[in-house]
Formats: sequence, C-alpha cells, structure tokens
Amino acid sequence: MAVGLDSPARVDKTDDDYKNDPEKSAESLNREPGIVIGPRGRRMRRLDDSHLTGDDSSGSEFDVGKQIELEAGNAIKYRTCSWPKTAALLFSEYICLAIMSFPYSYSVLGLVPGLILTVVVAGLVLYTSLVLWEFCLRHPEVRDVCDLGQTLFWGKKWAWWFTAVMFILNNTFIQGFHCLVGAKYLNTMTNHSMCTIAFSAIVAVISFVCSLPRTFSTLAKVATASAFFTFISVMLATIFAAIEDHPKGYPKFGEPTVLAFPAVGTTFVAGTNAFMNISYTFIGQITLPSFIAEMKEPRDFPKALWAVTIAEIIVFSLVGSIVYAYTGTNYNTAPAFGSLGNEVFLKVSFSFMIPTLIFLGVLYASVTARFVFFRFFSGTRHMGEHTVVGWASWAGILAVTWVFAFIIAEVIPFFSDLLSLMSSLFDSFFGFIFWGVAYLRMRQADYGEGFYKTRGFRGWFGAGFNVVLCAIGLFFLTGGTYVSSLFDKRGLLGDADVCFRLRCSRLSTGINSRLLGGRLLARAMACNLILSFRGRMEGRG
Repeated sequence: MAVGLDSPARVDKTDDDYKNDPEKSAESLNREPGIVIGPRGRRMRRLDDSHLTGDDSSGSEFDVGKQIELEAGNAIKYRTCSWPKTAALLFSEYICLAIMSFPYSYSVLGLVPGLILTVVVAGLVLYTSLVLWEFCLRHPEVRDVCDLGQTLFWGKKWAWWFTAVMFILNNTFIQGFHCLVGAKYLNTMTNHSMCTIAFSAIVAVISFVCSLPRTFSTLAKVATASAFFTFISVMLATIFAAIEDHPKGYPKFGEPTVLAFPAVGTTFVAGTNAFMNISYTFIGQITLPSFIAEMKEPRDFPKALWAVTIAEIIVFSLVGSIVYAYTGTNYNTAPAFGSLGNEVFLKVSFSFMIPTLIFLGVLYASVTARFVFFRFFSGTRHMGEHTVVGWASWAGILAVTWVFAFIIAEVIPFFSDLLSLMSSLFDSFFGFIFWGVAYLRMRQADYGEGFYKTRGFRGWFGAGFNVVLCAIGLFFLTGGTYVSSLFDKRGLLGDADVCFRLRCSRLSTGINSRLLGGRLLARAMACNLILSFRGRMEGRG
C-alpha cells in the first residue's frame, strides 16, 4: 500500500551514525534549514516555505516539540491527541450511514467487482493519506488543508484562497445536509408533528451546542460513542435483513436476484454512479491535516489510519454483501434501511444512527471553526486561555457556520443537486489530485528535478503511479460532474408528473455520495418532501 513512500536510495544518517558527534545528531539535523527527520531516521527536505509568516516563520525549527513546549503553560492545549483518539475521530467520520448505500453499489456493479473495487478504493485512499501524513511531517506548522494547499502549490496566495473556498463550502454544505437528514428523521419518528424547517432548526441548535469543545482530544470522546452506535445500527440492520421473511415490497418484483457481475445492459452512467458511491464513502482526506495538527506524536498517525482502513474494508464489505444477498437487485434501496419490510426493525436500527446524524456535522463545523479562529487569534492569549473574547469568538464562529448551513439547506431549492455536483468537484482535488502532486513535489525536493530517472524502477513507478492518481482525480472532476449533471436532468427535470414520481421512487438506486449515504439520501429526501408537498396541494385543490 505504501508505494512510493520508500526510503531514499542514498544512505541516511541517524543518531547512531552521529553518536560520537553530538552536534551532528539527528536532533540537530532536524534543525538544519529545510531538513526534517522522518520515520526510521530518514532525512526529508521541506518544500519552499518562504510564504510562511507570523509564528510559522521559524520554518524548519518550528517542530512538534516546540509547539508542545509553547503551549505547555496554557489552559487549553491543542497538541494533546493520542493516536487512539485520532482513530476515534477517523472512525466517527468513516463508519457512518454511507455504509448502507454499499448494497446498492453491489447491485449495479455485481458482487465480485463491487468487493474488488471496495478494496482497491480503500487502498488508494490509504496510500494518499500516507502521502498526506508524510507532507505534514515535513511541515508541522500546517494547521489545515488550506495551509497545505498553499505550501503544495509553491506558496501562492491564490492556492490558499482556492483551497479555502472549497474547504469552507464543502464543510458548510455537509453541515446543512445533516440538518436536513436530522429533520427528516425527527419528522418520520414523530409522524410529522412539526414542519421540517422547525426540526431542521432544532438539529442545528443541538449540533451547535455539541460543537463547542475547543480541542479534538475532547471531541474524540463523543466520536467514540458516535462510531460505536453507528456500528450497532448497521449490524442490527444487517441482522434484521437476514432474519425477516422478505424485504419490503416483496413479492411485487419476484424473488430477490443477486448478481455476481453487472447485469447485461448496465450503462456507463449507472456503473459510474455506483463506483463513485463507493469512492466518496472512503474519501475524507480534507480533515486529516487538521487531525494531525493536534496529535502530540504525529508519527503515530499511520496506526490510526491502518486501524480504520482495515475496519472499513471488513465492515463495508460484509454489510454490503450480506444485505444485498437478502434484498437482491430488485428490492434494494439506498440507504438499505428502506429495504427492511418490518417497520419496527427499520425504526430500531435507524434510531442508533442519531449520534452520527449529529456528530458528523459537528466534526466538520469544528474543523471550519478552527480554520477561522486560528487565523484571527494565533499568537494571542485567547488561543490557549479561557478568555471571554476567546470563547465568545469561538461560539460566534460556530454559530455563523450553523446559521449558514441551515439557510443553505432550507432556502436553496436545488440543494441536493448542488451537493451532488460539489462532491464531484471538491473530492477530485481533496481525494486524489492534491496528493499526487504532493508526492511529486516531495520527491523532487529530496532528489532534484529528475528524481524519477536517478532512482531507477522506484522512481519511474512512483512518478507514474502518482500521475495516474492525478488522472483519476481529473476523471472525478470531469466524468463525475458529467454523470451528476446528466442524472440531475434525467431524474429531476422531467415534465410529466408520472415520470417525476417514477424517477423519485428510483432515486434509492440513483447516484454517488459522501457521508450519510449523502447524495442518495439527500435526493430521496428531497423527492419525498416534494411529493409530500404536491400531495397536500392536490388534496387542497
């Protein structure tokens, strides 16, 4: 999995090599301009960091140890996350409702290709996350993906703004989506006792309160509970799908049909939708620089990463294949909770998703708030002390993000469509392109312009592999956006009401997404709301 993350061909010197010369120890090398000591004593060159300002201007000397030392006397310490706590944050981000959209992907791609693609995509995301981690080791002053983006693209200010816009929009839309999902859940469980907007506002307020903790170390405790309850939820749904006599809708479409390979006539659009549904569930590198920036020992990050990746492959594959085996292609919905014929089974299993419905939005709100807060208060006592200004500003930033999220989700009539397109646009960069470029730039810094020529097979293979990664990102950017827009036209813009209703009923077999079965669920929710509204209007007429 760690292709390209190999040690340099030249001999690296460690503490053992310099034990007779304390002035040339690995610790002192770590303070040589432009040099950082990585895993196994490897000397890694930093990229050009002349654009860094303020506290970060100390360059290569501004290492993790110094950061911990600087905040040692603070009441609020940020570099406090152990790797188990970081793993909890990762588990809460990835072990989510999106798992329940895997049966749909397998129904389109076939069980064998679906399982293979699950492992392949997991491996690619693991690899790119390790590249990201190595980049953060070279630049411990990086606080989020926006800092990383600017450093990656030669310190250009436009790169920072470009990344920041994508970063904030991505996070805010995910927050808004969680407001909608939470409102839909409350509406269903209370038999529509209040309007959806009111429920959405309630979810936003609850999420705001849960977002208030200032450090990831504190949030990790809630993240653990979130991941645990999500795991219980998908396990219950899987068990219920297996023990009930028939899936919902049986026997309207005959006996459940399980396919090992794609059905004859499966279109490019349908196959791409299913593939991207798998991919977007794994892609989440946008938060990783923020997590690493609060680890007390960033070198331990791969432990958390490997633990989560192994769990993802096992859980996603088992849940997806077992639920698909009992619901088949003809009774499959996304998320798969909708395939449960017993309403009690449905409500019990889905109710365990409540912590995730809240916490995932909280996590992205916290990441956004850090981005803004750190830039306003970096180097001031409000960063590390319990001051009125500090806490008021932190709460104010969070409030603004949740207000915007609520407004965006409720006011934009084509919110679900916009969320779909943004998934294709943003995840192409944050999932693949950034990290292919990062690898090439890091190897260029270590070995010079022609690094792929001087390193033999490793150089050519590493360079070629990461160019392919960038090409995959471009495919997501172009093909993914094309498929998204094509589905929007076919699925939502039909004039005939009969076609509209039919297409809405088929949205559960529709399209890719990220988080909470994101786009699939958002579209299904949008259609349900529209159809409900139309029904009321027709009744009044």
